[in-house]
Amino acid sequence: MKVTEVAAAVIERRAADGAVEFLLGQRGPGTFYPGYWEFPGGKVEPGETPHGALVRELHEELGIEVARADPWLRREHVYEHAHVRLNFFRVRDWCGELHDHVHSALAWQRADGLTVSPMLPATAPVLAALALPDFYAISHAGEIGIDAQLMALAHALEAGLRLVQLREPKLDAARRAAVVHAAVDLCHQYGARALVNGDAALAAAAGADGLHLPALQLATQTARPDFLLVAASCHSSAELALAARLGCDFAVFGPVQATFSHPGVAGIGWENFAAALAVPPLPTFALGGMTRADLDAAQRAGAHGIAAIRAAWEA
Repeated sequence: MKVTEVAAAVIERRAADGAVEFLLGQRGPGTFYPGYWEFPGGKVEPGETPHGALVRELHEELGIEVARADPWLRREHVYEHAHVRLNFFRVRDWCGELHDHVHSALAWQRADGLTVSPMLPATAPVLAALALPDFYAISHAGEIGIDAQLMALAHALEAGLRLVQLREPKLDAARRAAVVHAAVDLCHQYGARALVNGDAALAAAAGADGLHLPALQLATQTARPDFLLVAASCHSSAELALAARLGCDFAVFGPVQATFSHPGVAGIGWENFAAALAVPPLPTFALGGMTRADLDAAQRAGAHGIAAIRAAWEA
């Protein structure tokens, strides 16, 4: 079956309480899946780029002008009538008044609780990706001490941190298990999700939400590990593609800039990062020398967000 390229938009706005909302449209009668809700967009015409198609479609369908559309996610889905490749963009800046010319209805929604249904089948992983925060913190108790790490984690959770990787290669097995159990319990007290790096048995024993696969472990996986969340460390487009085929929920990619943890290793820089990602096959966090100030550059380059060690625990 021929693959049809589609450009799809996660059109965003800020609600009064500061939360991000996105726009959904209800498919009209006389179309496939009438009454189902979808993200706005349309087919990429011959000679168009996905970004160009997005700009055109949103003008034609909704009457708005796109000022900023960041590449975000590429998904494939086989419907009864078509095999589509959906190139999703986060439309973070746009102008004009919405005038819908295609859908039966429009609705602003939040990732933490939809009020409309049913959704098109292809949107389930997209909605799950939207529920991921834009910051992924990585622990380093082996460097700063277990007590200091747990105290820093508590402060960060209190400030809103919601996604944590417990990565402790410098601790022996007993101390690593102790910090993982304590950190998972602490994360769950705040409604945050914790993944354990590389150790499925420890992740299961601690009741962690997921497993983070180092690149070497990713290369040997033949099936998705049995966790609610699975992530992977990637350093090439091929590894990103492998993580997507395995069914990982998200990835980290880098290093973008030089890091303390890998002295002497130069980062690839934002230009090479963007070229490698293009529209990535799964939500991807930029890694390597990241601070919170790098979030905007990361998202413009195609990242979902940023992952960091030291910057995660700064006061």
